Amino acid sequence: MSEALTSLGGVGLFGTFSYSDGRWSTGRPTAVPFLIVDVHDSGFATVDYRRADASGGRFYLRYEPRFYFDDADAADPVDAPAEAEGFAGWVREATGTAMDPADALGLLASPAGAPPVDEVVELTVERMIALAGLPALEWPTDPHAYAG
Repeated sequence: MSEALTSLGGVGLFGTFSYSDGRWSTGRPTAVPFLIVDVHDSGFATVDYRRADASGGRFYLRYEPRFYFDDADAADPVDAPAEAEGFAGWVREATGTAMDPADALGLLASPAGAPPVDEVVELTVERMIALAGLPALEWPTDPHAYAG
């Protein structure tokens, strides 16, 4: 586990991180293809990806919002196998890394609401980044710096 994640001390992270043009930022993406990871209270993350042809998708890490909030209307269910294929295609285009869609599928939140493997979603994000061949994301270390 990264040092930044262990230093949070139970405080949930809220933050949006974008990957485009070969780098991570906290602003909007600057080019296509891009990836946006929106972390909600360290409980789940929304991942949006767009390819150069403007196709893309959305999936969740750790929990789908409908299970996290116990509200069926919080978000539409994800077609996890289709999103895993789509994300693996994005990875090939954006990084040149060959990602097995089965590996991507293993990262996605369970469509049935099964408990996640990782204690906090940042760990799942780090595994996704490593599998995708992206540079590491530097997490904020000051819990007051990202509270909004």
